[in-house]
Amino acid sequence: MSNIKSVTVPDIGDVSDVEIIDILVSVGDEINPEDSLITLETDKATMDVPSSDSGTVKALHIKVGDKVSQGALILDLEISEGIVATDKTKSEAKPADVSVPVAVSNDDAEPAETMPTPIAEAPFEFRVPDIGDANDVDVIEVLVAKGDKVEKDQGLIVLETDKATMEVPAEVAGTIDELMVSVGDKVSQGDLIAKGVAIASTIKTSVAEKTIEAAAPVAVAQPMPATADKAPPVPAHPQMKRASTGNFIHASPAVRRFARELGADLSKVSGTGEKSRILKEDVQNFIKFELSRPKATASSGAFAMPEMPAIDHSKWGEIQEQPLTRIQKVSSVNLHRNWITIPHVTQHEDADITELDAFRKSLKDEAAKDGVRLTPLAFIMKALVSTLKAFPKFNASLASDGENLVLKNYYHIGVAVETPDGLTVPVIRDVDQKSIYQLATELAETSAKARDKKLSADDMQGSSFTISSLGGIGGTAFTPIVKWPDVAILGLSRNKMQPVWNGKEFVPRMMLPMSLSYDHRVIDGADAARFVVHLAQTLSDIRRVMLK
Repeated sequence: MSNIKSVTVPDIGDVSDVEIIDILVSVGDEINPEDSLITLETDKATMDVPSSDSGTVKALHIKVGDKVSQGALILDLEISEGIVATDKTKSEAKPADVSVPVAVSNDDAEPAETMPTPIAEAPFEFRVPDIGDANDVDVIEVLVAKGDKVEKDQGLIVLETDKATMEVPAEVAGTIDELMVSVGDKVSQGDLIAKGVAIASTIKTSVAEKTIEAAAPVAVAQPMPATADKAPPVPAHPQMKRASTGNFIHASPAVRRFARELGADLSKVSGTGEKSRILKEDVQNFIKFELSRPKATASSGAFAMPEMPAIDHSKWGEIQEQPLTRIQKVSSVNLHRNWITIPHVTQHEDADITELDAFRKSLKDEAAKDGVRLTPLAFIMKALVSTLKAFPKFNASLASDGENLVLKNYYHIGVAVETPDGLTVPVIRDVDQKSIYQLATELAETSAKARDKKLSADDMQGSSFTISSLGGIGGTAFTPIVKWPDVAILGLSRNKMQPVWNGKEFVPRMMLPMSLSYDHRVIDGADAARFVVHLAQTLSDIRRVMLK
């Protein structure tokens, strides 16, 4: 007998209208519990939706690009009653060395009874596997005790090197009879962890896996000489290729859980499965590689921040806790990352915008008739594009390998917008192809969308340069934080009338303070100075934008 079950989107948190970016099954596919069905992408992460049942896919009710929420129908699954064995379930559900009768059900026959089969066991020694070139590693936690039954890949002990912590999993399923290590011991590859008995079938499976792994080609990283001004490049290990592909992460929930337990960043793991799906072995190989390669130290450029201690402020008086908004939480993480990973330098310059401001005011009434509020920022964006064309290095991103510069032939300018919930940075695209009126209109519309919380994730991605303007509030100068992956950001303070010496006398001029922060890995101080001088000259005579 069989019946049709509707499979729907499970609880995926507080998100809705989530986009489907991949469909992992087709009509006619045989699937098992925990097999991934579809991949969803939110503005925070991608996730696979697993199946809760086994059966045959009879119909799909979704397609790539659809947006779904909890409870949305994914597919119809034909679930067979009784015990139906396939090649896949036989290999996964039954020990390899035990012959078990399998009953095949159909509409006219009752399923045959199966007799329990004794499980063969054998003595086994649990030892420390290959953990790279690390020796005398500290045991900081023992996860099992005498008499415990363990599953294959279940954690036995936790090791800590000066680079990372990792769990050592059981190679086989079985029972622990005697522990040979304790917290504080130092172990190396091959050291005995415990003695016990193992299920014979899992021993065979483990041996087969090792044989396959030994037969696979291994990429060997050649040592690279270090220079005085450049750290050695990261070895071209296959597990490190994924960081720069920009592809979505395809991994089952079980593999994601395994990666979380080991502390592996799946965005850096290269999948060897079908459609580049990340397998458990890929995670294990990545961990081995990470433990074996040199890590950054204070002398090679990276540093770790000590954790801030918790403080009870109520000891000194009455307090009130106010939760951060979601935008503030996301921004705090990104800003902190950008500040500590990008070497910032800020160059300051004043631009004479006397003629520009007079020209803008002369057009103000004319623009208002067309429904346009003409602001200085629209003119500044056009002048900025002219300067970016003259200095293309500023309209670029540093590649993730740290060895290449991605020069962009488009001019998408991010503009920081203040909202009640925090700062957002929507992107105005193709600034070079739009008129002053078009830019002014789009700036007003985008700012309104930001304040009304109607910006999409795509509205805030893809910038090639960023502007942060505080001119409407005040200030004389500041040091804006570079918004990765941009390499520079222009800060604008309030313009004001100042006396300027023209060689004969002081004359009143409208001066705009500019603060250019830049990534010193990409941009030298001399180039930054030339950039802001060029921009100031362009703003002093906006007709210059017509020359290029």
